[in-house]
Amino acid sequence: MSRIKTVNHQEATGETKELLDAVQKKLGMVPNFLRLFAHSPKALAAFLGLYENIGQGVLDPKIGERIALSVGESNGCQYCVSAHSAIAKKTGLDNGEIADAREGSASDPKADAAVKLASALNEKRGAITTMEFAQAKEAGLSDAEIVEVITHVGLNFMTNVLAKATQVEIDFPEVQLLNGKKAAA
Repeated sequence: MSRIKTVNHQEATGETKELLDAVQKKLGMVPNFLRLFAHSPKALAAFLGLYENIGQGVLDPKIGERIALSVGESNGCQYCVSAHSAIAKKTGLDNGEIADAREGSASDPKADAAVKLASALNEKRGAITTMEFAQAKEAGLSDAEIVEVITHVGLNFMTNVLAKATQVEIDFPEVQLLNGKKAAA
């Protein structure tokens, strides 16, 4: 059970209602973690703006989903791994590609470089080595792509923290974390 009650979309007013209505129209649903963000319309607007804009960046959306899966798994966020497993399938990733991403890799060389960079950034909270940075460049990631990988890591870390801290109820097909990881109780 969530530590913070989610905002009821039907009872929301003002800016919160407008934002949730837009999410409903776009997704056909309002995920629980967005209903948590809705307690602060400014936080919700900030998240939605960043999510929308980075989704239109130079990185392929499939790479963005791979990063979300890798970061979510590494941070032990079952909500985010469940959500991004469902979203990744909609972008065209198959079960094997989703499993690889959760383990921090990809069969596509460019995607693999992005996921490995994202994993290192997340694990080391940004303090990656010169070699790790150079490997991303050598694999063909442009400066713009590297900046977007960093942005994806930050965005996903934020949602991982929100979901784990609040113990938000999973409203996607539930996916178990690898290696016996469990969400904090």
